[in-house]
Amino acid sequence: MSISTTIKSIQDIMRKDAGVDGDAQRISQLVWMIFLKVFDAKEEEWELEDDTYKSPIPERLRWRNWAANDEGITGEELLDFINNKLFPQLKNLEVSADDKKAVLVRDLFSDAYNYMKHGALIRQVINKLNEIDFHTTKDRHLFNDIYEQILRDLQSAGNAGEYYTPRAVTQFIVDMINPKLGEVVLDPACGTGGFLICTLENLKKVVKSVDQRAKLQDCLRGIEKKPLPHLLATTNLILHDIEVPNIKHDNSLSKPIRDIGPSDQVDIVVTNPPFGGAEEEGIENNFPSLFRTRETADLFLVLIMRLLRDEGRCGIVLPSSPIDEGKVKGRIFAKLFEEFNLHTIVRLPQGVFSPYTDISTNLLFFEKGKQTKDIWYFFHPIREELTHLNNPRYSKTKPIRIEEFELEKEWWNNRNDKKFSNYCIKISADEIIKRRYDLWIENPNNVDETENMTSKEIIERLEKSINKNVQLLEKIKRELK
Repeated sequence: MSISTTIKSIQDIMRKDAGVDGDAQRISQLVWMIFLKVFDAKEEEWELEDDTYKSPIPERLRWRNWAANDEGITGEELLDFINNKLFPQLKNLEVSADDKKAVLVRDLFSDAYNYMKHGALIRQVINKLNEIDFHTTKDRHLFNDIYEQILRDLQSAGNAGEYYTPRAVTQFIVDMINPKLGEVVLDPACGTGGFLICTLENLKKVVKSVDQRAKLQDCLRGIEKKPLPHLLATTNLILHDIEVPNIKHDNSLSKPIRDIGPSDQVDIVVTNPPFGGAEEEGIENNFPSLFRTRETADLFLVLIMRLLRDEGRCGIVLPSSPIDEGKVKGRIFAKLFEEFNLHTIVRLPQGVFSPYTDISTNLLFFEKGKQTKDIWYFFHPIREELTHLNNPRYSKTKPIRIEEFELEKEWWNNRNDKKFSNYCIKISADEIIKRRYDLWIENPNNVDETENMTSKEIIERLEKSINKNVQLLEKIKRELK
């Protein structure tokens, strides 16, 4: 049975339970269960490596002792155990500051809930999860499928979709920022941890020793204020061999920016901060008066400028929006130009973040310590198969793919190559300043994709378009009969 089928069958079981209302609660219920099962599997490994290992979870509450046996407790007994023993004790674990695993478990369960009310259905869900063996390399890799399935479900779970950044976008940003082993990488709005996982997978390729593995453990940091994505990100990092993920359950914007010192600063920030919304009242008072705003993305940009060390670098997703000099957004970008080299902006087409926003987005890349002199723009072309649509765009069912960024990757170190001239342009900082820091420029090249096509390719495209229109016409005729 495939992972997607297993997850679907679990969610079908949950739908029968009166206590679970909607996709977001089903996902939240599933994720704390997966965490306990994954943590138990990892503990078995730690016990083999260290004879003195002691679990931070009380023995009776460990997955192996109440859930692993398919014929174990069920019904009212199971419901009572979860509600009156498991959750209260995990939420109130007695921990010491140096017992990081205990702190991790307690903090994760501080905002977790058991929504299900039917003990027999809970047992059915547990037994389905027990079909997955996280001890094996095969099933461990399958967690990526679980993770992707959950993310797909999050997209249709109302506001929960805000946690999701397309894997192609996170991978491209991390590839271009190119973190080195030993550099501290932070995502201050990490959601489900996509940027951190991509960074981890890139760095694992160069890890050759125990010391390097320890260094990798310490270089990833995340902050996420909402409990569900925080739990999911932590679980995924644990399964990727980060024993105690450094992901804080907090709001990055809640700390006064003046209190951020050298010990808080990092080498790299990769992130997709929330945009299109506003923070709670008063949060802007943590920022200097010149930069106070309720727009979340703007506050994160100011925060990132403070968090980066000298020569630090950032890759960030930001929405397209006009900027007026003298207004807050204009002052923010004036500071960015003065103290950072904003060297590259990749403009993405509409629909990349569909279905939960149609706002056009941009990928900004900048480094601390040098003024911005020129900005290279690259206008990402929508892939060829979508150009035949009446409204060419990405969508939930036709998402952007990582291979589409090969064009940008090839261009990155060959920016003056004429074969890329239809897709890129270099603009001076002075020109942007004259535009009152309006960065959101459309492609002046007006790329005509047929310009570089052979006659045969043009004919093939026309035939496809004609055939599609004929099929559509026939369908309309049949419906009218």
